[in-house]
Amino acid sequence: MVYPAQKHVLKTFEHLVKLLPEAERTKPQILLLAGGAVEFRNDTDRELVFRQESNFHYLTGCDVPSSFVIAAYQPGTSLSTTPSLSLFIPKAELEDLMWSVPPPSLAEAQQAYDVTTVEHPSAIPAAIDTLLKALPGALFHTLPRNSPLFPILPAQYTQKVLDADGAVTDLYLLSALQTARLIKDSDEIAAIKKANEISSRAHEVIMRVLGKAVKGKIEAGAGAGVDRPLLPGEWLIEKEAEAEAIFVASCRREGSVHQAYLPIVAASTRASTLHYCCNDREFAWGPVKPHDHHNKNELAHGKTKELNPQVLLIDAGCEWNCYASDITRTMPVGNGGKFTAEARAIYELVLEMQQESFNIIKAGLHWDAVQLICHRTLVKGFQKLGIFKTPESPGSGSWNSEEAILADGVSSAFFPHGVGHSLGMDVHDVPSASKPAVNPTIGGVTLGHESFYTYLRLRLPLETGMVVTVEPGIYFSPHLLAAVRESKHINHDVLKRVSTCYQI
Repeated sequence: MVYPAQKHVLKTFEHLVKLLPEAERTKPQILLLAGGAVEFRNDTDRELVFRQESNFHYLTGCDVPSSFVIAAYQPGTSLSTTPSLSLFIPKAELEDLMWSVPPPSLAEAQQAYDVTTVEHPSAIPAAIDTLLKALPGALFHTLPRNSPLFPILPAQYTQKVLDADGAVTDLYLLSALQTARLIKDSDEIAAIKKANEISSRAHEVIMRVLGKAVKGKIEAGAGAGVDRPLLPGEWLIEKEAEAEAIFVASCRREGSVHQAYLPIVAASTRASTLHYCCNDREFAWGPVKPHDHHNKNELAHGKTKELNPQVLLIDAGCEWNCYASDITRTMPVGNGGKFTAEARAIYELVLEMQQESFNIIKAGLHWDAVQLICHRTLVKGFQKLGIFKTPESPGSGSWNSEEAILADGVSSAFFPHGVGHSLGMDVHDVPSASKPAVNPTIGGVTLGHESFYTYLRLRLPLETGMVVTVEPGIYFSPHLLAAVRESKHINHDVLKRVSTCYQI
């Protein structure tokens, strides 16, 4: 299936024209972008894994490094419904054939991509000359120049436009692209679903390996780990890195090339770090028992060790054709593969926060309302668990009502981040469109406490076609809790008991 580049280019032009000053809207509009290039590790010749720049992929569907694109649009002509789209891909050189997989031929690329023409970059100057003559007064648009955030567009191309008394601007294209990408079409949604399906199965693989270990169903064959390496069916998961390795391998086996972000695999108290990416620690083991010295050295090989009750949090998702997934799961480790009573209570409360969010999500609802309902559900749940006081608590009063606690903002110490964000070609997709600097949709009376929205990455009314994550959480981080140690709303004895070692 060919990626629908023409449709995305037209959509981008339509958003672009709306952003222009009135006097510029009737002029021809031309997009000029560079794709990503292969990068190298520091000063060596060792390539880093290549992944196409998202905006370039959105406009072309092309994942060939060092490519370029020129698109042209003119109101009132056939270009207003079918813009021209010219892709420029590198010519295969002998060194490419010797060292790596070469770029496709022009004929192959013409078949593979939804574009008008395909040429080599040497044809770009002539293509610019042709457009300057055919579309006099055209306004050329680029992504922000001299920015480390985007591929470098050689200055010779923009200079050629300026030398012909043309106009070049980088003020509008990024905003137009991000606004266009905010609303997904059916092809994009299908790619996101595919990425999530692969990632979901990878999470399940880890859970099943952990479950088999609890039931004693993972047996190492003769010589395993001594005379020969352990085979995949003999692997245990006793370290964060081992869980990460199985997750990534499962995704690669299903054809996913990239992870959408660095996997977060955090056991025990490390799970209270929001973006913990070290993934380099063992699970927390229980103490050595009085008679373990009689175990004939098997303790050293992990056969009699017992894991402390803890949780394992995995926040990981792969990409499918440059579209991201984002899945977080928390599972019990130790304790026979079951949550402790305290951990289960917190897990079920987070699940309730998510379900209450699902119950209200619909087009037209402002995303702030979803953030608020998560905090409200947390406050109610903590009052039931005794972590937060109620007006009926000993020595309490109306200052410990649900509304008073919400207004105080103390719940932000336990749920400090946003409930979710836009998801698309990037895991935190189109940030400037999701949370505009100038945002007329917010203002006036704050719902709850202002701290609820500090790290919320989406602050807009929902629209049909948006893809968002719904991922509330509850954290017991010493660093976050330090600020509320004296809070009159908290029963600190209950908090101490419930919070030990757990984050969901």
